[in-house]
Amino acid sequence: MSDRSRTWRGGRKPDRAPAPSADTPGAPTTGARTPGARTPGARTPGALGQLAVLLRTPARPAQPLLGQAAKRWQRMLPYLVVGIFVVSLLPVTIAVLTSDYGLDGGWAGTLGVAQTVPLLLAVVRPLPAWGIVLAADFAGAVLLVGADGVAGHSWPWPPMTIVGYLVLMACLGLRESIRTLVGVWLVTGALGAALGFSQPDGVMNSAALLFVLSGVMLVLTGALRGLGDAQQRIAEQEGISEAERSRRTLLEERARIARELHDVVAHHMSVITVQADSAPYRLPGMPEAVQEEFAAIAAGARESLGEMRRLLTVLRGDGANGGAEGERAPQPGIDRLQQLVEATVRAGQPVELSLAAGAAGAAPPAVDLSAYRIVQEALANVVRHAPGARTRVSVTVDEDEVLVLVVNGPARDAVVELESSGTGHGLVGMRERVRLTGGTLDTGPLPDGGFRVAARLPLNDPIEEPS
Repeated sequence: MSDRSRTWRGGRKPDRAPAPSADTPGAPTTGARTPGARTPGARTPGALGQLAVLLRTPARPAQPLLGQAAKRWQRMLPYLVVGIFVVSLLPVTIAVLTSDYGLDGGWAGTLGVAQTVPLLLAVVRPLPAWGIVLAADFAGAVLLVGADGVAGHSWPWPPMTIVGYLVLMACLGLRESIRTLVGVWLVTGALGAALGFSQPDGVMNSAALLFVLSGVMLVLTGALRGLGDAQQRIAEQEGISEAERSRRTLLEERARIARELHDVVAHHMSVITVQADSAPYRLPGMPEAVQEEFAAIAAGARESLGEMRRLLTVLRGDGANGGAEGERAPQPGIDRLQQLVEATVRAGQPVELSLAAGAAGAAPPAVDLSAYRIVQEALANVVRHAPGARTRVSVTVDEDEVLVLVVNGPARDAVVELESSGTGHGLVGMRERVRLTGGTLDTGPLPDGGFRVAARLPLNDPIEEPS
């Protein structure tokens, strides 16, 4: 019992339960942190710091930029920024194309809308927006070839086109993969180089300028996104490590409990063995039947103690020597069922055993051990829940399988049930052993109040040998 439990039993209830720690089994494990989530004790970032965190946090497909932000103004900020660029670039683009480049007003208005308004789409779907804007920019470069005032100005990309394209590259870099960004950049350079073959006289070629500036923008925003991806992977690995640490702590705690259980149970079982063995010498004049009963008690205690130590050796994995000793220790099988039934009968439980001839050596080790354990657990359940009930154990073997059948009647009225409720671990253990050998298990109550356990264990190709 812990100190905390002793304090409560002493009359004072604890003021509050301790907060679960990272090493506490069952405590919630750390996963990928939510954007903007604050670690206890960490300094709260300012508004710019929060925006930086949100910008480098990868967004899901079809999710707007900053769509994972907790505050509404942060989620609306990308639309506001892009909207300002659209409102600013649209009239300037139309005015410059008509007054400086001498383009027809209708075409100038169409190009202005096609080159700027799709930027709003880039907040949610930057790749389709890039396709629309690039097509509009290409069409504008073609139309400007025959414009009257194109000489002396930038071509094929006017200044307004370059500004809008860089805004589009920023949206792309924050959302798309590195492979996509490289493809976008190469297509931009290839299109500028292709247009250079039809360059008008007297213009300043801006294809190289846009190619360099777009590459710089993609590198900066892509690096910011890559930093966010790396941080997310680190957070996920921390969550996995925390879960593994909690699991390891739980296993260590179970091993400690197993050692303590061994110390306690081994002590009492040893005392029972010594007392049973020494009873004929300490109490002379006992009838022979009583002496045999004490001898059976001592033998059963020694056998239980040996099995517990073998199981603990396997669970603890005490090195090569201990493991080898556990593997060399003989395991009980169908040939030991007679002794098991006799021990149960001596405990006051009427049991009849029907064992087919040759059954002891017919089953492989996994099936042999499973059959013994199923009968052992079934008889233990009868003693606990139906003491005094007549029980019949039957083991038959044919060419393909071993059939284990344990049937008991209702408990005698004069006998009090040792356990009114169970954990169900016994039936779960039976099912697991049957599953590992590839067999089937059928359990259930009988109409007269008894219980039936029937297991079919195949003799060939067991899935796994139970330990």
